[in-house]
Amino acid sequence: MDKALQTMIDNMPEKTGKSLAEWIKILQSKSFAKHGESVKYLKSEHGVTHGFANTIVSLSKQQPESSEDLIAKQYQGKETLFPIYEALHKLMTGFGSDVVVTPKKASVSFIRKHQFVLVKPATKTRIDLGLKLKGVEETARLEGSGPFGSMCTHRIRITSTEDIDQELTAWVKQAYERSI
Repeated sequence: MDKALQTMIDNMPEKTGKSLAEWIKILQSKSFAKHGESVKYLKSEHGVTHGFANTIVSLSKQQPESSEDLIAKQYQGKETLFPIYEALHKLMTGFGSDVVVTPKKASVSFIRKHQFVLVKPATKTRIDLGLKLKGVEETARLEGSGPFGSMCTHRIRITSTEDIDQELTAWVKQAYERSI
């Protein structure tokens, strides 16, 4: 970050009455389609000068999304699938404290030393569970990787929490154990 920008951020609480983090939280509570709309809002509703408003809006767009935000966005419009995700999360993290959960924009990876499972809300009614199970025969339920390509070797389509049964658990545990 350049020195002038850092000075502006450091001076923000004194000059605007709020820190950058507080301004970003305010902007996140609103939904603006364009940069200029956000700047106008800060200027008209909060009395922020143009320079500070422009900086706040620009920096707010650079803030990384939290894991919770990424997951919540994946299930917008697919809320009925979220209990399935929660059950899968509990299953995977229950294998050991060495499981790392890594949300991305469209999926969540479960990693030990290597990724062993990928969870993706594929449609409004289905989650695709990608597994790394090299050498394991495909079945009617344990399909080829499909849309996962080389990220996974197999896919299971899940439409309800009842699909998270002993058979699925055994495959997931096998993938976990192989990921060392």
